[in-house]
Parts: sequence; structure tokens; C-alpha cells
Amino acid sequence: MMQPELWVVDDDASVRFVLVTALREAGHAVRDFADAASAWAALNAAAPPPALLFTDVRMPGDDGLKLLERIKRAHPELPVVVMSAYTDVASTAGAFRGGAYEFLSKPFDLDDAVALAARVLEKPADVDVEVAIATQEAPLLIGDTAAMQALFRNIGRVAQAPLSVLITGETGTGKELVARAIHLESPRAARPFVALNTAAIPAELLESELFGHEVGAFTGAARRHVGRFEQADGGTLFLDEIGDMPASLQTRLLRVLAEGEFFRVGGRELIRVDVRIIAATHQPLEQLVTQGKFRADLLHRLDVVRLAIPPLRERRDDIPRLAEGFLQRAAQRLGIATKQFTRAALQKLQAHDWPGNVRELENLCWRLAAMAPDARIGVDDLQLAAARTHVSADGWENALATWAKTQLASEDVNDLHAQARARFDAVLLQAALDATEGHRGQAADLLGLGRNTVTRKLGSSRRRHSPK
Repeated sequence: MMQPELWVVDDDASVRFVLVTALREAGHAVRDFADAASAWAALNAAAPPPALLFTDVRMPGDDGLKLLERIKRAHPELPVVVMSAYTDVASTAGAFRGGAYEFLSKPFDLDDAVALAARVLEKPADVDVEVAIATQEAPLLIGDTAAMQALFRNIGRVAQAPLSVLITGETGTGKELVARAIHLESPRAARPFVALNTAAIPAELLESELFGHEVGAFTGAARRHVGRFEQADGGTLFLDEIGDMPASLQTRLLRVLAEGEFFRVGGRELIRVDVRIIAATHQPLEQLVTQGKFRADLLHRLDVVRLAIPPLRERRDDIPRLAEGFLQRAAQRLGIATKQFTRAALQKLQAHDWPGNVRELENLCWRLAAMAPDARIGVDDLQLAAARTHVSADGWENALATWAKTQLASEDVNDLHAQARARFDAVLLQAALDATEGHRGQAADLLGLGRNTVTRKLGSSRRRHSPK
């Protein structure tokens, strides 16, 4: 029986040599080609075709994705592994959408490539299913680190499958950007992408936001309201901070996921929808399940595929490129000349831990674009921008001590501790709300408080400061 052949297509002779050598040393018969045209000509003349083909993306003449497209039309059963040094969402999603079996980011481990070949030869490849092509441009996701390259490959792969996705990651890591990328690279790209932050909507209004309501369903319901599920019909519904969803709504959401149908609030008409759910959270949902705060069956429905986004401190090598991109975007939006970071400033940015992750970095770059006086942004500019938004512990403690001494010296002092505590709570709560863009659930997590506690304290603060 003739040994099945493996083909390698790459215009870089050194890459061809090391990959071909590794595959031959593993016992495979291998042919190599310097361009797509010669590989395509050989494929038309070959009988039988190879058992597996490795191809680079960027080559003179037809690129690897064009070769992949032609192969999948003529030989849909032939598994193709796409290789590229340019790993981003567009590249990986384009490869998987075109029918690639796998995507290897250069430089890759030769042992991984050999192991991949062994897996392919052990079982037949699945026949590819034709999918629609996304017509919109994917959102900006930047990352050259191994963790982000793995994330991009997973986005490209999961975008083509009609599965629910759970995105996990700390606040500010870019969970909605990942959700949008999945949608835009999916067959649903031409349909709506609807986002809802469940932590930003009061519990009593969230049901109506999700499922809509009929006229007279409750006080103030003067007209029919179409909910987010109906708005997203045929497309994707992104539910951010799913861990904050009230228990009663978790039950309703579970039914929609299971049956694809629901009633509007106060309605009798059964509404049927075709919606892909992508959910996101920064909370440990398994722990919430153990505590009885989140339904285990809902978690299983949402967590068909899980994508974890690494915090920025774990991908420091991406910080310079991210910062420069944010700075350029801010300049374009503000209509001003583009500025640049000095090398020392970029090193300073890389040394920071970024507790607010990518969102914190983006906000800093917007401030610098607007406020830095020179075209070159140095370390001093970073410190000045930070000083505008941060106060040292000594600073606020000294200010508090001065205020307390003044009050204690007054003849009209009364319940000073309660006054100070109330002012402290009000300032701290507002700062947390500002940091989370008004999301009470996230603000509560940052402060280590329950959401109901935050709501109660905000209510007390507003009553104290409202005009009599």
C-alpha cells in the first residue's frame, strides 16, 4: 500500500526545509513547493491527492487562502493546515471560514506540527460545510503574544459553529470586542449584533429589556416594546455580566435557550426567535452555582465553548502596540495631529500592572492625546496624566485629618463619625461607578460590597444631597 504524502507549500526555503525535515524524520513521505501555482498544478496531476497539505498565507502570486479556496472546491475532503506569521482575527477567521483544518502561528514548534500531522492521519477529516461570508470588518483586536494568538485562533474557529459562547476575563479586558469579532466572522454577520449589560439595568426593568412588553403590562407601559431577543433575531445577542442576572430571569433565559420561544411581559403571543447567545462575565460562575446564586443548568447551556481573555499584565509585550494604536485612534477622533510615545514611556507603560486592563490603557491614551503638550510623549507626561486622576493615600488622609481637626474645633460639632462615613461612602461609590461606567454590579465587586448595599447607599447619598 502506497504511503500517504504530506505537502508543504511555502515561499520561504528555510521554513520548507525545517518542516519537511521534521516530517520526514517522523516517517512521512513529503513533497514541498515554493508557491501556490506549482502546488495547484501538482494537485491536478496527482492521483491520489496528498493526505495533508501545509500552506503559508503570504506568498508571491496566489496566497495561501486563495489556494485553500481552490482546494476546498476541488477536494473538500483534503485537510489543509494554514501557517502564517501574521496572526489576527481576520487571518484566522478567514482561514477557518475557508475550511482550514488548523492554523499554525509562525514561529511554531516543529513537534506540534508533527503531532498535528499524526492526528490528521489517524482519522478522516470532516467534510466542510459551506458558510456565509462576513461582510463587515471585525473590531480592532491587537495581540502578538502567544495567549492572544491562541485566542484569535479560537475566535476564528468558534465563529463558524452555531454554539453558545461564554467569554471570561477581568473587567476592561475587551470581552465585548471578542463577542463582536465572533459575530462579524460568523454566518450571522449580516444580521444584528445586540449587546446588553445585565448589571447596568435595574432588576425590575431587565425582563422587559430582554423580552419586551405589551401595552398596559405595567404602570407606564404606554406602548409595545420590542425586547433585545426580538431585535437580535437571526443574529447575535451579547449578554455582558451574566453573573448579575436575577434568579427569576435566569429561569426565563434557560427556557428561551432550550426552546427558542418566549412571551413578552403581559403578552399572550408566543414569540419565536433564532438567536445566538454570547455571554460574558468577570465572576467565577462555578462558585456562584455552589453558592446558589446562579443556575447550574443555565451555566451548562451558556458554557458550550469558553474563551478566556488574559489580563493585560499577562501580555505586557502587547502594550506598546496597543498604546500606539489607541493614541492614533484618539488623534483621528479628536481631529488633531498624531503623537508618539518615547521608548522610555513605552517601557514605563509595560511596567505598570493595569488593574483596569485594556480599558484603563485606552482611557490614558485618550487623555494623553488631548492633553500632552508635545508630539513626543515622555515619562513626565505619563506621570502628569496619572496625577490628574489619582491621589496618593497620604494626600487624602492628610486632607481628611485637616477636615476632622477643623470640625472638632467647631462649637457645633455633632456626630462627626457619621458625617465623615457618609461623605466617604458617597465619594468612594461615585469613583467606583465612574470606573465601571455606571455598572452597579461591577462597582459593588470592586468595593467588595453586595449590589443591594450599593443601591441602598446611593439612595441614602442622593437623599442627603437633594434640595429641600
